[in-house]
Amino acid sequence: MNPEPHFMTEALADVDSSTSRQEPLKITVIGLGKIGLPLAAQYASSGHEVTGVDLSRRVVDLVNDGVEPFPGEHDLARRLGELVPTGALRATTDYTDAVPGADVVVVVVPLFVDDEARPDFGWMDAATDSLAASLTRGTLVAYETTLPVGTTRGRWAPRLEAGSGLTQGVDFDVVFSPERVLTGRVFSDLRRYPKLVGGLSEHGTRRAVAFYESALQFDERPDLARPNGVWDLGSAEAAEMAKLAETTYRDVNIGLANEFARYAETVGVDVGAVIDACNSQPYSHIHQPGIAVGGHCIPVYPRLYLWNDPQADIVRAARDRNAAMPRRAVELLRRVHGDLEGETVAVLGAAYRGGVKETAFSGVSETVRALTDAGARVVVHDPLYDDAELEGLGFVAHRRGEPATAVVVQADHAEYRGWSDSDVPGVRSVLDGRRCVDPAAWPSCVVASIGDGTVSALAEGQAPRP
Repeated sequence: MNPEPHFMTEALADVDSSTSRQEPLKITVIGLGKIGLPLAAQYASSGHEVTGVDLSRRVVDLVNDGVEPFPGEHDLARRLGELVPTGALRATTDYTDAVPGADVVVVVVPLFVDDEARPDFGWMDAATDSLAASLTRGTLVAYETTLPVGTTRGRWAPRLEAGSGLTQGVDFDVVFSPERVLTGRVFSDLRRYPKLVGGLSEHGTRRAVAFYESALQFDERPDLARPNGVWDLGSAEAAEMAKLAETTYRDVNIGLANEFARYAETVGVDVGAVIDACNSQPYSHIHQPGIAVGGHCIPVYPRLYLWNDPQADIVRAARDRNAAMPRRAVELLRRVHGDLEGETVAVLGAAYRGGVKETAFSGVSETVRALTDAGARVVVHDPLYDDAELEGLGFVAHRRGEPATAVVVQADHAEYRGWSDSDVPGVRSVLDGRRCVDPAAWPSCVVASIGDGTVSALAEGQAPRP
């Protein structure tokens, strides 16, 4: 017989007594990626016994050696170095080792979405099936991967019941609690933002609230209408929608900023100054325009929302506008530089945003394609990637100090703020897609930013500046 959770063995009858105990919970985290592993470390740092499950033997071995498998997450290396030797955190590839007897199982497995807004549940289905096969009575299962509304109740709970022979709400509980953190700063974000929870039953929700309150610590937030901490949203559907809504809002807002930038370019206005002026009033919160919207969240979750709500024309229009920005940026470069045929163009930044070694949905790929389509020879630089890594991504590596005739700034790495025209011999034009370079440091060039009016300021028919 599979072991049962060590303190929830009476058919979940007494939530208050079970959650008020001081002994550590046995927690399993499924998926030790850039979110899952920091979560596992956070739970272990709060005094719980944590086992992580990942299909990658390399990741598991590194974690068990106390080594972070993907450098760049603030404070993760230190925590692993302290937690693993004490046995507070360990990793395995074996569900049958990690799931039976767990008090809580947290699932943080990727969900992918195609260009037609169709979610691919393959990895999550497989993880759920493996979890179900080892699920024991009394476990709380919390899904943290962002999902379409209704997925927790309509897909995961029935799948867990079918695979385990147990009944949700009687033998085990299921909740949804979206992760709301950014890679590189997971631990600080866990403290800053309320933890949203929505269960399939009041009983399961109470258990989830108690679990997260035991595993997380929160900063004071006097700006919030209610105290920072674990917030019960009343249902899994509300928690699912909250994550989709907050990320879709950002995509729509950026799309609006990019529309303002497009118009500003036609009338010779600097949209940056306009946005700063607008945001001086407390009811305006316009985001910044830019060459691309990248990462695992903002370009992806609006597509999940569209899967739920195909009539959301505003969301679709914003997503289309943002997806088109790399090619629009290349067109702006062509207008200030001239014909790009045969020109060497250095794209600065492979990452989707500055300071993060991650290319998920980065604008670099579409930017390189657009430049190549225009006949340019394209090279790519990124201070976080060495030449071999850039070449492994399919790019020709560029080094600081090598010549190029034009530059496109794709990621706002802090290093680029210190670059000048002497770092790219022969450069004549710069398209700053992130507004992060100092134009005064590039006196030999035309420096244009998205929405700064530079293009319209060039008289029609005027030759590009040499």
